[in-house]
Amino acid sequence: MTSDLPYVDTHQTTVDAPRERVWTALRRYVDTSLGARKAVPLAWILGTRPQSGFEAIHEIPELQLTLAGRHRFAKYQLIFDLTDTPNGQTVLSAHTYSAFPGPHGRLYRLLVITTHFHALATTQLLHIIGSRATR
Repeated sequence: MTSDLPYVDTHQTTVDAPRERVWTALRRYVDTSLGARKAVPLAWILGTRPQSGFEAIHEIPELQLTLAGRHRFAKYQLIFDLTDTPNGQTVLSAHTYSAFPGPHGRLYRLLVITTHFHALATTQLLHIIGSRATR
């Protein structure tokens, strides 16, 4: 699946675990941390939908998971892909797509994307999932 939203970036990490274990770690992280979080004050200020910020909208088990959400300043999708390497590792990729409508959206993009906060957060998320897959 690809998004109809504008492409923002891709981040990836190579995990020293088979795809099945990485998939399990990804789903567990999404189910317990990303998509299941209780709303925090920032979510209320942004007006996130769903309230947790993300919901799974498409899944191809052990290959791809698409999360989506929106708030006052952006509509976004985060697409995870899992790819095998020849030596039994897994490449976990996170592709971000987002639209930032209006002047407030452009300011939000500046604060989140241009400052590299999004890149740092996405890279950290990938490392957490990879670490959990290798335990």
